[in-house]
Amino acid sequence: MRVFIAFHSTKLLSEITLEDVYLFNTEYILKKNCSASYQNQVINSIKLFYRSQYKKKLDIDQIERPRREKKLPNVLSKQEVKRIIQAPVNLKHKLMLCLIYACGLRRSELLNLVPREIHSDRNLLIIRQSKGKKDRIVPISNNLIEQLREYYKIYRPNVYLFEGQTPGERYSDRSLQLVLKSAVNKAKINKPVTLHWLRHSYATHLLESGTDLRYIQELLGHSSSKTTEIYTHVSIRNIQQIRSPFDDL
Repeated sequence: MRVFIAFHSTKLLSEITLEDVYLFNTEYILKKNCSASYQNQVINSIKLFYRSQYKKKLDIDQIERPRREKKLPNVLSKQEVKRIIQAPVNLKHKLMLCLIYACGLRRSELLNLVPREIHSDRNLLIIRQSKGKKDRIVPISNNLIEQLREYYKIYRPNVYLFEGQTPGERYSDRSLQLVLKSAVNKAKINKPVTLHWLRHSYATHLLESGTDLRYIQELLGHSSSKTTEIYTHVSIRNIQQIRSPFDDL
């Protein structure tokens, strides 16, 4: 809104019309080649501002908006994931990477975990108040539960499952990123792997093993099935079965 107001600095805010928004879109956003995301944020902000402050409805929906880029999620093979999670020597580092992949966790979900949310008797992990302020349940394997028991005996965390050097304080985002970077280097994987790649890989590998997309949506905590459907574009389960006409030449 500051940018928009500065652009129309010679005009009173109450006198702004739809034509002024068109002008801003053409002469500022498009000329500066701003991203589709930025344009949508600005236009939605203008619309909300005038509706709430001036009870004025600007028919901004008429403005042509660029389509957002649809990029496929980055996915690792099962062999690459195995090399990454086996790379750390430190048990804490190994288990953090294992949990992100094994349960499809976001970075913040992992770092906010507390021991009492691991229900070993039911093989379940409860993730509290994640994105969208939602709780969800994901399965956790016996193998991983046994490793977590070993970890707990050694580290005895006070509050969070994974804590930094100061007892009771959660492990830092930066340190976790460095753990992944080190593991990727040791695994000799020459890709710009991020923590979210492990979550993407979890979803894609589930889909390839035959898990219903609706269950994957629940496990990932997606509000819309459309978000989960993107994994159908990177799953190779059915693509590999397609015979190329080149083979018939």
